[in-house]
Amino acid sequence: MCLRSPPPLLLPLLLPLLARPDPVPAEGCDLRPVAAEPPVTLSYSTGTVPWGCVSSSSLHSANEVHVLGVQWSKVPAVVLKVSVTPPASGCARPAVLVLQCSRCLASITSLCPDLLVLTDATLSPGSTTVPHRELPAAASKGQLLDWARGTYGGITSYSELRDPRAIHLRLGEDARSPPDCIPQERFNAAPHLDAEVFFHGMRGCASGSAHGSRAAHIIRLQPEHSSPVTEVNLSLSCPERVVSNQILILQSRANLTWFLSLNGCHIQFLVSGTYKITSFLTHLFSGELLPDTEQGLVAKAFEKNYSIIASYSTIPISPRITLEIQEHEVLRKPPATPTPPAPTSDTLPHVLLLMLQPWKCTDDTMEIIIARSHLEPIKDVVNITLRDISCQAEKNATHFMLRTPLSHCGTSLESQGNAKNELILSLSKGSALRSVRVAFQCQIPRELFLRLFPTAAFEAPQTELEVNKEAFVQASMRWDDYPADLQLKECWLVAPGTEPLLLVQANKAQSSSVAVLEEPPGSRARKVWRFRFTYAVPEGGHVPFSATLKCKAGLQNNTIFEKVLEVTVKDVWRPPNTSCVCPPAADRGLGLAAVLGITFGAFLIGALLTAGLWYIYSHTRPISKLQPVSTTAPASESSSTNHSIGSTQSTPCSTSSMA
Repeated sequence: MCLRSPPPLLLPLLLPLLARPDPVPAEGCDLRPVAAEPPVTLSYSTGTVPWGCVSSSSLHSANEVHVLGVQWSKVPAVVLKVSVTPPASGCARPAVLVLQCSRCLASITSLCPDLLVLTDATLSPGSTTVPHRELPAAASKGQLLDWARGTYGGITSYSELRDPRAIHLRLGEDARSPPDCIPQERFNAAPHLDAEVFFHGMRGCASGSAHGSRAAHIIRLQPEHSSPVTEVNLSLSCPERVVSNQILILQSRANLTWFLSLNGCHIQFLVSGTYKITSFLTHLFSGELLPDTEQGLVAKAFEKNYSIIASYSTIPISPRITLEIQEHEVLRKPPATPTPPAPTSDTLPHVLLLMLQPWKCTDDTMEIIIARSHLEPIKDVVNITLRDISCQAEKNATHFMLRTPLSHCGTSLESQGNAKNELILSLSKGSALRSVRVAFQCQIPRELFLRLFPTAAFEAPQTELEVNKEAFVQASMRWDDYPADLQLKECWLVAPGTEPLLLVQANKAQSSSVAVLEEPPGSRARKVWRFRFTYAVPEGGHVPFSATLKCKAGLQNNTIFEKVLEVTVKDVWRPPNTSCVCPPAADRGLGLAAVLGITFGAFLIGALLTAGLWYIYSHTRPISKLQPVSTTAPASESSSTNHSIGSTQSTPCSTSSMA
């Protein structure tokens, strides 16, 4: 397997790392726990649990019994997903799952229909098909194990987990296991359990001379030479905008291979060992030798002129790692978010909605979609409104839906880029109605938005571009945190098989069929650019099935925001057009000489085909039709003979007649 240098497409990501003027010195940066909301969410898969055990004591009882004890560093903000799969022999024996998770909302799925679940967790709607009962209160793992052992006669496995995101449990018993389940520290539960756990121990710092917002995220894998893991799959996600001012440093032993799923994130990175990028799976790139100490890695980030260590995480070697980079606000504390309390009958609507977070904001709209099935724990939801009760959600058999401009329905906007409102749930309790108010804040993405409209009213955006018909484009973004030099750099229309068509550059039309329009009134909180254009295809040209509208906005300091909109092309009619946004002359279809050549060729092929068919016809007629009539026979005999072909008998009448 050969090692390659990064391909040209990656050079824009890596060139900034090759040389940085005036690197920031490393002294004065003391890594400390991140006090505010961490700038990243980091989780990794593992089969090692803090405490655990297995035993064969359940082989002689009626059920195999698996006990999971879940502990949290802080109140969980996600639904714990638990999946249960049968062994290779199938669901042969009844199984019991004991899940102790008093402060979580859990989703349990199983391929074995006879699985019985005992839990003190609040089950999500997707778990209603799993038979379950409430778990008796237990103060410690010892009491929990004693209860399970006394109730079912034995325990197949016990696993204690801290801050799990998902748990995959494989059923099955092993006669070679110890006779009793005695918990051991740092127990290897990999044969029957795989968990994805959150890491909350990240630290950060900034140098004394830190300026700007260039930040580094560092993940260091603990050196475990006995680990069988040779490949690490890292999935990266980030806000829907260019993240060009951050770097990801991945440090591990040199013989490890990283598989990086960037998912559209334009982030720079440094990697130990070798690595592959999902977009270039045939290439194996060589990384570089990175320091294996905390101080060395921090100094490496400062050497590349990244003066802020936004997150520094040390985790065990894991085959799967997930890193979610949040909005980069290291230098200022982010707005406080409501902390969901332990769910009770009164607080369940708050906990459930804050976990589901069914709201989504753009730079000018708020959209809320809630599946009715998700509201099953909250009985009898009759109606949902916002703070302004005239803004009611539409409802059908499956969903509640509400869409409103940010300037309506009592929504308040904050300078930190958040839209605040309240969801008011009307619950029926007998003949009376009870209202529950859930305050929430919706984050407005700091990105460029791009929309296509069919008319100059700029209402009801669509993704269909009609040939030879005016289309109206709006690019916009909130600019509370950006100076007045925010400009629309350029917009292109890209169709397969043709050269990209430049529509607008520096907010000026670049074609006679493009016109820049005025900014709409009342848009102080956001910057809006509008233009119209007509897309036409020359006579004889090819109409593409789809096209891509791509726009860039930016600041004078070279910060760029890019947005891409995929559209389908609809061709209704194509009259001659001499002033159009169309492909270059080199791609305008067939010329007159080619058309005449094709016509003459078609005529010649038709003539030859006709002659061939006539030749076949003339040589396949019946032989009797082709034989000449004898000159010695009278004409009447010849006629009579011809008429009697196919007859094998003659009647007396016909004989006397001929005599």
